[in-house]
Amino acid sequence: MGFRWRLGLVLALLLALLPVLPGFYHWVQTRVGYPLADPLLDLLPVHDNSVLTFSLIYGAIVGSLAAAFRRPPLLARMLWCYYLLQLLRMATLTLLPLEPPTALLPLHDPVVDHLFQVQEPIVRDLFFSGHTATMTLLTLAGRGRWRWVLGGLTVTVGLLVLVQRVHYSYDVLAAPVFAGAAWWLAGRICRR
Repeated sequence: MGFRWRLGLVLALLLALLPVLPGFYHWVQTRVGYPLADPLLDLLPVHDNSVLTFSLIYGAIVGSLAAAFRRPPLLARMLWCYYLLQLLRMATLTLLPLEPPTALLPLHDPVVDHLFQVQEPIVRDLFFSGHTATMTLLTLAGRGRWRWVLGGLTVTVGLLVLVQRVHYSYDVLAAPVFAGAAWWLAGRICRR
């Protein structure tokens, strides 16, 4: 399978996933889940960090994509990794329904909320943290000093979503593991 074919395939898969996601997250939101005790979360203050969180995430995405466009094989691997992360996240959300942490302050994403016309924020999409996993993906794709910057931003975003009580600490700590697995698998797909 050639590079262009693999790139076209992942773009088609991502586009095919787009109309499925709103219904899936609506279903996730309607389910009753299980609350978790989280001693680490109890130690942190509670604060709304929506603007800072998404400024860091979207800034990292723009910077990473700008660098990846100069390296098409890297861009293809990033897209495959993102697609696989979405599938993994859908699987874990299906298998592990959770109640949101107490004192949760909804995270307002200016892009996703607008694109999908979100009326009520999704708060039950917990295990694993998509924000932290996406930042980990960008870190894995980063090169040189940019990788170190992205690593610091990943830790920062993980802490910000915890302080906002958008995720349990387990969600944030598991995200790099899933991102690493998706990155590895994306590498296997792109190497063939």
